[in-house]
Amino acid sequence: MLTLMNARTYVLSAWLLTSATGWAQQGQRPAQSEKASTDVAIVFAGELSRPDPSLGNFWFKGGGVDAAVTFWKGFGIAATLTGDHASNIFSVGGVDENKFAFMAGPRYTFTAWRGHPSATDLRRLQLFGQGLVGVAHGFDTQFSNGTTGANLLSIETGGGVNFYLTRHFGIRPIEMEFVRTQIGATGFSTQNDMRVAAGVTYHFGPTHPHR
Repeated sequence: MLTLMNARTYVLSAWLLTSATGWAQQGQRPAQSEKASTDVAIVFAGELSRPDPSLGNFWFKGGGVDAAVTFWKGFGIAATLTGDHASNIFSVGGVDENKFAFMAGPRYTFTAWRGHPSATDLRRLQLFGQGLVGVAHGFDTQFSNGTTGANLLSIETGGGVNFYLTRHFGIRPIEMEFVRTQIGATGFSTQNDMRVAAGVTYHFGPTHPHR
């Protein structure tokens, strides 16, 4: 009796294994295990700033480096380091403003398109959105209290597009962010900026399927 039960168990297990293998082979593309991957980008940016509406606005020019680790179904952690400079702000001769910012937070990446399964270049188009928080440091300017520097909270939300031309190398044609800090060249007023950037990106690790 025990031998008969064991035989039936073996037959059932073999049938399930064969069926599972057949189902897996029916897909056009084999499933990939979830593994962490990293994307690093270098961007050039312009940031429209208006800390004092009565004085108009000015443009920061600069850039930054950001990195993101994606580890589960498109979700991951991103961090960015930016540096910006503005000359003759508010058309006031000799008054400049400089700032550095470091922020980190969650990022979600979605693969919107990828090339044909048989292609060897692994082209793909990815969209990402993120929310970052950190510290901004303003320096070499003139604040209303007489100081020339400040360290204050900085928040950045937005997203962008990565278009990978190969498995590893790609371009970032557009990235748009809303940046909120408390650094203002005429005081410590809240500063709400719009940042637009573009650059290049490099991918480490596996490429993930559609999310």
